[in-house]
Amino acid sequence: MDESTVQRSLVMVTNPWMVTLSVLMVVATVVLGFWAWRRSGWLRSIGLLELLRLLCVLLVALTLNQPEWRERFPPQVNPEVAVLWDGSGSMETRDVAAGGNGQAKSRKEAVAGWIAPASWKELGERYRVTVQPFSAKTEEAGHGTDLNAALESVAERTIPPAAVVLLSDGDWNLGAPPDRAATKLRLRETPVFAVPVGSEVPLPDLAVTRFDVPAFAVQGKAVRLPYEVKSTLPRDQTVQVRFLVDDLEVASEAVVIPAMGSVDLGQTFRPDKEGDYRLKLDVTGIEGEAVLENNFRSAKLAVRPEELKVLVIESYPRWEYRYLRNALDRDPGVEVSCLLYHPSLGKMGEGKGYLKVFPADEDLVDYDVVLLGDVGVTDGQLTPNEAERIAKLVRNQASGLIFLPGLRGNQQTFKDTPLEELYPVVLDPSQPRGWGSVVPGRMQLTELGQRSLLTRLEDSDESNLSVWDALPGFQWYAPIVRAKAGTEILARHGTDQTDFGRVPLIVTKTYGAGKVLLMGTDGAWRWRKGVEDKYHYRFWGQVARWMAYQRNMAQGERMRLFYTPDRPKTGDTLSLNANVMSPGGEPLQEANVQVEFVTPSGATDRVRLVPAGEDSWGLFSGSFTAAEAGEYKVRLTCVDEGESLETTLLVEGDVREKTGQPARPAVLDEIARITRGKVMDASKLTEVVAAIQSLPEPPPMEHRIRIWSHWGWMLTLFLLLTAFWIGRKSAGQV
Repeated sequence: MDESTVQRSLVMVTNPWMVTLSVLMVVATVVLGFWAWRRSGWLRSIGLLELLRLLCVLLVALTLNQPEWRERFPPQVNPEVAVLWDGSGSMETRDVAAGGNGQAKSRKEAVAGWIAPASWKELGERYRVTVQPFSAKTEEAGHGTDLNAALESVAERTIPPAAVVLLSDGDWNLGAPPDRAATKLRLRETPVFAVPVGSEVPLPDLAVTRFDVPAFAVQGKAVRLPYEVKSTLPRDQTVQVRFLVDDLEVASEAVVIPAMGSVDLGQTFRPDKEGDYRLKLDVTGIEGEAVLENNFRSAKLAVRPEELKVLVIESYPRWEYRYLRNALDRDPGVEVSCLLYHPSLGKMGEGKGYLKVFPADEDLVDYDVVLLGDVGVTDGQLTPNEAERIAKLVRNQASGLIFLPGLRGNQQTFKDTPLEELYPVVLDPSQPRGWGSVVPGRMQLTELGQRSLLTRLEDSDESNLSVWDALPGFQWYAPIVRAKAGTEILARHGTDQTDFGRVPLIVTKTYGAGKVLLMGTDGAWRWRKGVEDKYHYRFWGQVARWMAYQRNMAQGERMRLFYTPDRPKTGDTLSLNANVMSPGGEPLQEANVQVEFVTPSGATDRVRLVPAGEDSWGLFSGSFTAAEAGEYKVRLTCVDEGESLETTLLVEGDVREKTGQPARPAVLDEIARITRGKVMDASKLTEVVAAIQSLPEPPPMEHRIRIWSHWGWMLTLFLLLTAFWIGRKSAGQV
């Protein structure tokens, strides 16, 4: 280093008030010291002491004014200009005008000239130009664009760049908002010259944006598969939507997609055989469409034979109980058991499928759904212990519970019992027998109810609403005041209301691992008028299967595995739950339960499941993060019992980077504004070079030594004060 270029100086970091105070201190010390020396008869020792006092005060005055020794060095290397360009998938979108030939270029092609080192030769004498791409690609997050991370990596360098050139379409989909990194660059005085590429207007395109296929379905039972097709075309378009099963077309329909809009429809599929099916929804492409890769979606569907066990508990054989029991009994996929108390007769109901006593624990855990009719926790009906076992069944065994109150108001007795926590509504204790009327009441679906599969009585939305409007009414409903927090209301009373609004009549909630539903009227049997079981049993059949869905994901004789979400994507964390039984059928409280995952790439990962709580009653829980897309082999093992269960898990790839999406120049404009940079035209590289050339010279590097806080300075002051005190003692001044 050339020493002649180094600038050295002593600087006081002070203010006028501190300077004035320091001068007054020194002047006062001089006056008082001279007066003391004269009083001593001009003794030499006293004169030396006063000089030492003056030196100490001078050092204290200097300390108050914060002296610093500064050395300024010119930069040893040229300042950096960082050129960051977006290399993510969205940059493949071809929406940049190419000039005379009329054929659009991709966004990546539009910035190709900016990436070449030769483009920055004019800055070579004054700056170091570094060109680097950015686009996140990690196993945990998948592929995407993290603008914040790209800018932050520059902002956190020891020596920040003189400027940043950012080439991107602004479409960030990972990480924190980029204005955070922009703020850091602002504090380090690094401007960002943002160069947006791409069009804000979406390309003409048709896309299948949603195709909801459950993880499994029941053999012989129809399953509805909702889907959505979105259009960015400037006109209405009629397209052919094809539904394929194992690459064989089984259905096709013409659908009109509105201009710049979307349609939500559904396809019904009834699998006749057990096994795994590959379902595909395909929309035929049209002339001029920009992207064809998003015109289809596919998913795997596992079909199994149904073995649904339902326990119906009732006090009196009212009409709803009779029709519902008979409908369940006629269903070949359902095994129904009944517990009919007949309190007035003093004996239990008898016949095929009737139980004499409440099931023991090893038998109760086999039931997928329990229906509690007009029955309570009282003499001759349920006991508090049985109510607690039902609550455990729902919470720990993922079973479903249906509340179907009745005219006798027995469900009012659930208060202060384990079933109170499961009850999804608040009842009016002053009206235990509910409300009746001569004029039939009607249900009105909520917005959530119109989308729910539980209330789907017809395949299309319009037909479904028409059916609900035309269903025979009811002449009694439970004394419901309001729904509890955390519940979902699917249907309300068409006219009657309380202080909390319309009376909720169909309410659902989640409790532990299971589901709960309340039907606030017992008049659904009237839906059979003129159509027999068509709507009555379709509703209750859908409810029962919805409640048993999780329990039946994967099960063996003594083990069951279920998880959420049931259709995971890469990066999702699965909540794993397993039920493990002893050889006698009783739920295990403690066991070594493990789940082994074999990923699509062949790697193995193991998760140890732990009891869900002190009173877990056979439930073991854990979590697993799906990092790869594809089919996983899953093996559930109970080491203590030597039992195992094998299944498969399909993880969908979460595609964040999509071609054809509009650019987001507003994001880049915000970054440039925060950093006091500029938004530049992608076709005018020379203007960006000129803007960087006009930046001021970078400040020299500065090295500071804070003398006033240096340990040597403090030690010197301490030694002088010590010498002054010793001198005064020796002179007899103290």
